Amino acid sequence: MSGFGTLLAPAESLREQVENQLSSRIVSGEIPPGQVLTVPTLAGDFGVSATPVREAMLNLARRGFLRPIRNRGFEVTEVSDDELRELGEVRTLLEAPPMRQIAGTLTDSVVAELRALADEIVEAGRDGRFAEYLAADTAFHLRILEMAGNRTLVEVVRELRQQTRLVGLAHLAETDALMSTALEHGELVDMLVAGDGEGAEALMRQHIRHVGGVWSGRDEH
Repeated sequence: MSGFGTLLAPAESLREQVENQLSSRIVSGEIPPGQVLTVPTLAGDFGVSATPVREAMLNLARRGFLRPIRNRGFEVTEVSDDELRELGEVRTLLEAPPMRQIAGTLTDSVVAELRALADEIVEAGRDGRFAEYLAADTAFHLRILEMAGNRTLVEVVRELRQQTRLVGLAHLAETDALMSTALEHGELVDMLVAGDGEGAEALMRQHIRHVGGVWSGRDEH
């Protein structure tokens, strides 16, 4: 792990930047389960002091991504097949049905915003930029759900996404599979613009199925 010193962006606090970079690498499988991370090493990699790194790692431990190891640092935790399946099932229940309500209601400005995010998802996936891929993916899905007019729904899905691991992404980037799933975002926008709520709901169900499938390094049936 190197080259993190270039990540600094004034729009976010150091803790947020470190947490976002680490979480994206854990979520995508770039940093695999079982790997032990230490505050001094990461502080050196990121080119920052120990304090924001320690705060970021404690936050990631609260999110279940890391497990403190006495006098050693933090170990990246494993997520079971059952946990992934349950997260996927709950997300499907929450995210798919609203597509019927949202279909045909998007304004031109929202459509332009979603298309720009869909393009960024594809480009970031093609380049293997997992932090940007995951950020754009989250922004895309939450922006669509905002159109349902239920803030609690958006916040619950945001929290569920923060618990989700997609440890197959790093390997998927070397195949055509990541591109095909990334392109589904543009297809979803097309269906919503066309007012095809039934098709959009079906596509969202298929899309979320990747959580426990190819995005996690597993075959889909």
